[in-house]
Amino acid sequence: MTCLHCENAPCETVCPVLATVHSSDGLNQQVYNRCVGTRYCANNCPPKVRRFNWFEYDHGEPIERMVLNPDVVVRSRGVMEKCSLCVQRIQAGKADAKRAGRPVADGDIRTACQQSCPAGAIVFGDLNDPKSRVAALVKSGRNYRLFEDLNIGPVVSYLTKLRNPGSKEGV
Repeated sequence: MTCLHCENAPCETVCPVLATVHSSDGLNQQVYNRCVGTRYCANNCPPKVRRFNWFEYDHGEPIERMVLNPDVVVRSRGVMEKCSLCVQRIQAGKADAKRAGRPVADGDIRTACQQSCPAGAIVFGDLNDPKSRVAALVKSGRNYRLFEDLNIGPVVSYLTKLRNPGSKEGV
């Protein structure tokens, strides 16, 4: 499970150094160079998706740094990590659309998990655009959100499994 990017995120209110913030895009972001690893955010995260980085990925040699993705910040040991919905891809897609002189179109931005899913089960897009694929899926009767009763306002939603009413599956 990934971070739900909650509107009323309980992890944001407990961070003593404001390392967990809400962006203008509606994402719950982790500022890695501000995080001191108190783990308060992990303790207050209902889906428990935050992880403490125990590893030191410091690559001092230039040849060793070549194995790392240059678009992703390498977090130091002792910080909390979570899914960022590939914020670097979001910013690159917005910049490409701006250079082309057009708004961001549906499908311009693809997260890494969406790109690597062979079934096409992960959809990313603008919920405010009624013509987008993700908006149509959210409006379908199969959409549900986790932890709705906690009033955290998760942005990530899921679809229920399609079942054949005549089959014995799930009985």
